[in-house]
Amino acid sequence: MSGLGGTLLRAGAGLTAAGALGLGYAVGVERQWFALRRARLEVLDPGTAAGRSLRVLHLSDLHLRPGQRLERRFVEGLAALEPDLVVDTGDNLSHPRAVPEVLRALGTLLDRPGVVVWGSNDYHGPKPKNPADYLFRPQHRILGPELPWRDLRAAMLERGWLDATHTRHTLTVAGVRIAVAGVDDPHIGRDDHDRIAGPVDEPCDLRLGLTHSPEPRVLDAFAADGYDLVLAGHTHGGQLRLPGYGALVTNCGIDRSRARGASRWGSHMRLHVSAGLGTSPYAPARFSCRPEATLLELVPRPAARGAVGAAVHDREGRPPSARSRADG
Repeated sequence: MSGLGGTLLRAGAGLTAAGALGLGYAVGVERQWFALRRARLEVLDPGTAAGRSLRVLHLSDLHLRPGQRLERRFVEGLAALEPDLVVDTGDNLSHPRAVPEVLRALGTLLDRPGVVVWGSNDYHGPKPKNPADYLFRPQHRILGPELPWRDLRAAMLERGWLDATHTRHTLTVAGVRIAVAGVDDPHIGRDDHDRIAGPVDEPCDLRLGLTHSPEPRVLDAFAADGYDLVLAGHTHGGQLRLPGYGALVTNCGIDRSRARGASRWGSHMRLHVSAGLGTSPYAPARFSCRPEATLLELVPRPAARGAVGAAVHDREGRPPSARSRADG
């Protein structure tokens, strides 16, 4: 074998080994390396919420199924944060028998004020799919069997949580008056913003919009109605990210720079996209994108609206190296 041929063979073997190691890490380590992120967002009304703040625990994309003890215990432990409000932006289920798993994971968080909207994987279970579709045909839909999301909804409502799907609610939490509304999952065309359209016509400190998938048409509608903050999930933060480049895809209409974390949408509204906590059983990998929950500290805006304050840290207090803060 020529010297060049041997070099190419060794290079190919090295790339194959590196790929195998990366896949092993993504499947065996990072997808179960759960992180708590923190962000401070200036979104409360400065005139009525002066001196107040609101601690919001943002959960999304649990994709729970029986036997996921590590994820369940991580979520159970979040109750120690004592958030003022819990927001769940959908895709809790990933198995017909997952409802008890979700309720066990949420535990005493269900005793706190909470609001929820639903995602496609609350309605339908996962099905095998060509992994290349995620990169090259993100609009290709394969819906699995129906899941018992109504049972999960009933249990949440019995504990006092609110379903914001195509509904407006007003609640006061920690002295902060919140107007909240949400849409059904745009990813599968279930959104109907017309059912909640129009500016909030009552005094409040925060106008909060919820959606599972952060589709631009939905974000534009909330922004036009004067909402201060929209929370979403669905993207998994890209799930596979390259250091220095970020998410490869978002699996929706927003750009890659907004695949996770805080950004600005338009001149006033803020957006927070959770990278979520779970994965599909048919794509059980994360790379450079740890599964996460986020504790948001919401504080008043400056009297003159300025740039978003979004200092983000992991559980140990270290700022991540590749957090995107895009402006719309």
